[in-house]
Amino acid sequence: MSDDRQASGEDALIARYFKPLATAPGAFGLDDDAAVIKPGSGEEIVVTTDAIVAGVHFLLDDPPDTVARKALRVNLSDIAAKGAEPAGFVLTLALTSIDDAWLSAFARGLGEDATSFGCPLLGGDTVSTPGPLSISITAFGRVAAGKMVHRAGARPGDRVLVTGTIGDAALGLDILKGGQIARALRDDGAGRDTLIARYRVPQPRNALAGAVRDFASAAMDVSDGLAGDLRKLCAASGVSALVDLPSVPISAAAARLLSQGATSIETLVSGGDDYEILCCVSEARFDAFAAEAGRAGVALTSIGTVIAGHDAPRFLDAQGAETELKRLSFSHF
Repeated sequence: MSDDRQASGEDALIARYFKPLATAPGAFGLDDDAAVIKPGSGEEIVVTTDAIVAGVHFLLDDPPDTVARKALRVNLSDIAAKGAEPAGFVLTLALTSIDDAWLSAFARGLGEDATSFGCPLLGGDTVSTPGPLSISITAFGRVAAGKMVHRAGARPGDRVLVTGTIGDAALGLDILKGGQIARALRDDGAGRDTLIARYRVPQPRNALAGAVRDFASAAMDVSDGLAGDLRKLCAASGVSALVDLPSVPISAAAARLLSQGATSIETLVSGGDDYEILCCVSEARFDAFAAEAGRAGVALTSIGTVIAGHDAPRFLDAQGAETELKRLSFSHF
């Protein structure tokens, strides 16, 4: 991280909270100005970066360990969708104040996830800001040369597949903000807890990275909303798609809310923060891919088909009629 010897407070903060996490040889114990990642023979390094900002991607009263986990996991989700294996990350932490209890819990959560996912801290920077609190991570992955899975590459006839469940995180955020979902689930503590956890701590599908690399023609992670992200993938691939909305996988809590009219399918497919893998796989390779997903313990659902054309994907209801979605995804601007 920063090696400014005049910033003794910063040096002490780094030494106390983050130096213990820098266990990779190429991190040099955070005593240098840069780190080294050595790709193996025939490998390439995949790079991705995401920032999370208080009030936008997490709430100020969220537990600090969950903030740390989310910051790392949203990047790990990108690495997984490219078919790569985690290699390490650098951290930029813009703090509004020095709070030892908050930093201790943040570093603990970050360190546990770094170990669990095999993605060690390599370096970074700490700065002071008048606000808001911001965390930016750049993560690195390893993949065999030429094997990274792009958004481009989907072909007509491919199945459109998605992991996990869609829409939970958007519902969890509504609960934390005291919205209508909180009121609708006032007698369902387990449902509330499940949805909040999905917002605070994503579940990146790194266990499926190898299968994505071996079988997917195109892939990306679902960060801004399934509907909008599928549109991005199709645009990059020069194709369109038909999606069966009733096939979109949703959790039991989301299904209950949908049946009560407390939420809508549009909210679920456009809310964002799902961090699931959206990918396209040829019909001939689907069974093998599904088998790999089963062995990895990752739920996988077929939700549609890639078709020729350059129109936006079409979303069909249970009767096969097209459903117009007024909103496709979350947008910062």
